[in-house]
Amino acid sequence: MFKTILVPTDASESAQRALKMAIDLASEFGSRIVLLHVVYTPEALGYTLSSGITVLQEEIRIYESEALTEALGIDKGNVPIEKKQKPGHPATAILEEIESGHFDLVVMGSRGYGPIVGSLLGSVSQRVLNKAECPVMIVK
Repeated sequence: MFKTILVPTDASESAQRALKMAIDLASEFGSRIVLLHVVYTPEALGYTLSSGITVLQEEIRIYESEALTEALGIDKGNVPIEKKQKPGHPATAILEEIESGHFDLVVMGSRGYGPIVGSLLGSVSQRVLNKAECPVMIVK
């Protein structure tokens, strides 16, 4: 049913729960997972800062230095997991990845801000849920 599952992650607790759920689904359906980490850069806001390059390089180094699933303490079993990272605004980068790939499902965490605070602060999961062209599962 689900061949490829996209799991956007920021390594938060809700993202950990989403990854666990995706691994369970992938195990059951024989799916593969694409784990996407978006590095929020100053350029995503329209700013050009030389320190942004340093921050981006450091986040990429940390992300690539250790398998994220091991860092989160999650047993992936036999599920193939491809790790990707992209710079930019999280919601935009996730939606671009959905459009460029052939994903059957997106599984992502919710920060749990609620409808009022989420609408004021902007919810990445809400934007992805509203604009994605494939099913989206939000895990609390």
